[in-house]
Parts: sequence; structure tokens; C-alpha cells
Amino acid sequence: MFPILLLLFIFVPIIEIGLFIQVGGFLGLWPTIALVLVTAFVGASLVRSQGIQTLMSVQGRLQQGEMPAQQILEGVMLAVAGVLLLTPGFMTDAFGMLVLLPAPRAIMAKKLMEKMVVKNMSGGFHAGGSAGFGHSPFEQDPFHRDPFNNSNDSNTFEGEFEKKNDDDVNKLNKP
Repeated sequence: MFPILLLLFIFVPIIEIGLFIQVGGFLGLWPTIALVLVTAFVGASLVRSQGIQTLMSVQGRLQQGEMPAQQILEGVMLAVAGVLLLTPGFMTDAFGMLVLLPAPRAIMAKKLMEKMVVKNMSGGFHAGGSAGFGHSPFEQDPFHRDPFNNSNDSNTFEGEFEKKNDDDVNKLNKP
């Protein structure tokens, strides 16, 4: 992953500089700067409107009791599109606009969803923060009950306590 990011950070600015030179030679300095600023403002407003639309879609899917995984992924893609559109350059603007359009974004999100594996951790939380990563420490010893598991609908928790003397409380304050 690091070599790919390194190549992107090297080659994307080189390509953008070349495009600035070409477009600036054709249009001139000020129209080129104006074009970069206009694409940034238009892109930001489009990302905002598409983001609101995607958020409404997520809420609708949640109200229907469905998992809005694709819509959430599209929301992340919209954030990436916003970054690409706010980055000065024509190539990044083209990629940002491509991600911003609903049809290509949906196709890309579906392709990404096919490659992702979503794990459902419906077992709840276990002591030691081991949910989804192995077993609860209480599952190893059959004679101990998991105090965080309410499967028997009991309000009783196992635990240990130690009685402290009142003199022990002020030990920190004494020199």
C-alpha cells in the first residue's frame, strides 16, 4: 500500500502541473485560476447536496430495517470526491466529478461491496473487550459464569470486594 501512495504523491502533482501548463497556455493565467476556483466551489456545493441526498437514503433504509451499507460507502466516496474537487487540479477534479455522479458512484460502491467482507458481531460485548476476537475469558472455565452475560435473566453479578480502613483513604494526603 505504501508504494502505491508514494507513487500517487509523486505522479499526481507532476501530471497536474503539466495540465496547468497546457491549460494556462491555451486559456491564460487568470482564466485558468478562475476555472480551478469555480470547479472547487461547484464541487463543494454538489458534494453537499449529494451528501444530504445520501444521508436521507441511509435514514430511509434504516427506517425500513435494512442495512444501508452501500449508502454508507457512497457517503465515504462523496467525502473522497469532495477532497478531490477541493484539491487544485484538473485531473483530480475529473476524478472527483466521476465519483460525484450518482450512477458511476453506485457502480463503484457495488464493486467495492463485492470485495469487502462484513462481519456481524451479534454476540455482544464480552469482558476484556474480546468481542469478535476470540472468546470471553469466562468461556474457558465452565465453573465461572460470565457476569456480563444476561442469558439467565438474573440481576446477580459475581464479584470480589475488599474492605478498606478509613485510615487508608488519607494515606495519599500525608507527607
